[in-house]
Amino acid sequence: MMKRIFIELQERSYFVYIAHGILKDTKFRWKLKKGDVAVLITDIQVAPLYLKRICNTLNSFGVITDRLVLPVGEQSKSLSVLDQIFTKLLNKNYDRNIVLIALGGGVIGDLTGFAAATYHRGIRLIQVPTTLLAQVDASVGGKTGINHVLGKNMIGAFYQPVEVIIDLDCLFTLSMKEFSAGLAEVIKYAVAFDASFFNWLENNLDDLLKFHPQSLMYCVYRCCKLKASIVSLDEREIQIGKRSLLNLGHTYGHAIESYFSYTGWSHGEAISVGIVMAVNAALHLQKFLSTRDAMRIKLLLERAHLPVHGPQEMQSKDYLRYMARDKKSRLGKINLVLPVSIGRARVFLNIDQNVILNSIEYNLIK
Repeated sequence: MMKRIFIELQERSYFVYIAHGILKDTKFRWKLKKGDVAVLITDIQVAPLYLKRICNTLNSFGVITDRLVLPVGEQSKSLSVLDQIFTKLLNKNYDRNIVLIALGGGVIGDLTGFAAATYHRGIRLIQVPTTLLAQVDASVGGKTGINHVLGKNMIGAFYQPVEVIIDLDCLFTLSMKEFSAGLAEVIKYAVAFDASFFNWLENNLDDLLKFHPQSLMYCVYRCCKLKASIVSLDEREIQIGKRSLLNLGHTYGHAIESYFSYTGWSHGEAISVGIVMAVNAALHLQKFLSTRDAMRIKLLLERAHLPVHGPQEMQSKDYLRYMARDKKSRLGKINLVLPVSIGRARVFLNIDQNVILNSIEYNLIK
């Protein structure tokens, strides 16, 4: 069974397709026509699994395909790797009528999306996410970009794809560590927006960890549906708009990733710790969040095999240095997305530095 979600953005609207085995389905018609040129961008880990199959499928439709295989990992979200994409396209004299297909996880999606946004000032983009994190979050909504040594995702653009194709069977190839990293973003959705989804996760997490097909479908569909409603209301993430609430845990988490130069800690692991620190901040501020809800959030993250304590190598001042550069901060004042109850979050402006330090150093979740 295939599910379809419409992202309503006027002339930039598109569909997200979700199914088991969609990449093997020769009856599924991509948003491509005979004679189109599609350049598939992927990495060395994903390429052996899907690249040949997808190229053969598209060729059977009369689509001309080309490919570029990049290094794997968060460090690839860089200017130097982005330049490899541009060099490939320019060497082939590709014009603005081509389409880029991002085949991979969040790194490939962000890189390829940014390339599509800027090559010839904008060409067509199709997202084909292969990790849980990319399927529930990174591939939907149009955020693209690269990292800088001084901060994560500080260089980029909002650029929507023409479609997103999610094959849930791709999740069966993930390691438990990779899958758990995606669950951090899943749990973020539930904490920030949907208490009933949080309840469902508490009751069905074991099935998710066993890759139960129906549970995977419900989980990914629910997250994409939430993302669709948010993006349709707030496409470009105005400062205190609803889309900014998707950054729950990210200000802390991005600091961890930046400190380690995008190695060692995965995005999902860093976000898990960031969610716990955001919960701590809410408790320190005594802003509505109950200790019972705080404990439920922490326990669910632990059950998902995610870390709930920050890296020992980092001092509190290390977090502050990177958090001050966060996109939500203004003039050195740090703004944070904090939960006020399970299913509700708010942006809190100009958070006192002592509250941030306490949220890092002192865990109030017992």
